[in-house]
Amino acid sequence: MSNAETTAPAAAPANGKRRRKLIALGVAATLGVAGYGAYWAAYARHYETTDDSYVEGDLVQVTSEVPGTVIGLKADDTQGVDRDQLLVQLDPADAQVAMGNADANLARAVRQVRTLFATAEQLRAQIADREVALKRAQDDYRRRTGLVQDGAVSAEELSHSKDVIVQMQADLNQARQQLNATLAQIDGTTVASNPQVLAAEAAVRDAALALRRTRISAPVSGVVARRSVQLGQRVDAGTPLMAVVPLDNVWIDANFKEVQLADMRVGQPVTLKADVYGGGTVYHGRLAGLSAGSGSAFALLPAQNASGNWIKIVQRVPVRIALDPTELKAHPLRVGLSMTVTVNVRDTSGALIASQVRSQPIPSQDSLGDDPEVESRIGQIIAANTGEVVVASNSKFLGR
Repeated sequence: MSNAETTAPAAAPANGKRRRKLIALGVAATLGVAGYGAYWAAYARHYETTDDSYVEGDLVQVTSEVPGTVIGLKADDTQGVDRDQLLVQLDPADAQVAMGNADANLARAVRQVRTLFATAEQLRAQIADREVALKRAQDDYRRRTGLVQDGAVSAEELSHSKDVIVQMQADLNQARQQLNATLAQIDGTTVASNPQVLAAEAAVRDAALALRRTRISAPVSGVVARRSVQLGQRVDAGTPLMAVVPLDNVWIDANFKEVQLADMRVGQPVTLKADVYGGGTVYHGRLAGLSAGSGSAFALLPAQNASGNWIKIVQRVPVRIALDPTELKAHPLRVGLSMTVTVNVRDTSGALIASQVRSQPIPSQDSLGDDPEVESRIGQIIAANTGEVVVASNSKFLGR
């Protein structure tokens, strides 16, 4: 028997075995593709995921509104603070001196206005007296005129009597003009509502405001960061001292590719995982809004795509994700931490542009100008210098 006859039967089973493996591999690949297609059609196509996501939050700058020297530091980096908690104390000496000067000026203005009212009454009495004297002189002049023909009164005496009338008329006109000048300063006002007193009151409020601003408090609750002020430092108005980050109201900026945005809508549910806690901690949130442009469009140096060397690059658009406050409180996050974000885009009925982004509005800060203690202080100064109970210009009762 030849060698060809002995090797032919052995090759046939080997080829059949190889063929069966290839068929099995093809079937497995087909089933894998079909399985993934079914998984994508039923589940995966309704989710968009990115790990280009970071925690963002408000960075509330604490600045000085008045110049001064720092004499006290009550907070430092990484320290938690409550709203209205004292952070920095400036030297109040200059402001206290200005406050005393403003109080004195208010008292002086009240007394000056009181003097104007008294002067007006004095001029009215003077005018009345001069009117009586003028009438008496005019009557004497008429009587003397009738006696000139009889020789009982000389012409010279009659001339002197006429000169007295002219002088009295001039004095009366002068008193009336003085009264008009005085009334121009007080007419239609009281001591408390006189412009001079109101200006002095404004100066007191300004001095009190400067004094209050020497105590710099936290505008929001949060954690102190980026403290740059030092004890003994002389700071100017507007100098940044530190920042406060409210960690209970952070959000996520997820940078999705532009090809992932087609089905994204406001309000869609989101699941998130933070690298700092690992995959065991899952956050739940909602899509709060989509940015008005890509990250490169708002860059400091935007790309000049009109150049001839343009190369198309897939852009990323920041998408804002609001977190569940309860989960955030249980597992706090820090600004800048990395996140993995998955958005469920199954429901596309939401809006493309958000009408409201924050679930918790930014707390407003009370104005330092509305201070009942200052208004009471003004009322006491006015009352002490008039001897009366007065009503302040802001319609608040300021009795003693």
